[in-house]
Amino acid sequence: MHAFVYRIVERLTGDGPALSRNRHFHAFTSPEGRQALRVARRLRSIARDAAASGAPLRFVEASDGAGEVHLEIPIPAGVRRAILPTAEWDLLRRMPAMRAVSLERADPRGHGMDRAVV
Repeated sequence: MHAFVYRIVERLTGDGPALSRNRHFHAFTSPEGRQALRVARRLRSIARDAAASGAPLRFVEASDGAGEVHLEIPIPAGVRRAILPTAEWDLLRRMPAMRAVSLERADPRGHGMDRAVV
């Protein structure tokens, strides 16, 4: 992830002062700015589902060196699965909504995780 995108997503999802999209409209007109908005929206959605479920969020770090983390979030309709690059995983874990969510490392050999995803 580009450093500029990382900083914008961090500001959009973190505890600090909010980043006004009106005041900083020029930052969101570039492709990197639009990417940051998409990533922030996705992370907020994952955090919202994880906090609402009340169950532990299960994760596996990919063992193939891809630098990805595979998540399983129990939701009322079933299970939400997401694959995040490690930079997005770091941002997600630091979000205020994730402080109350417990994390559970799943067995990467498929015990409880979809083998096709890992």
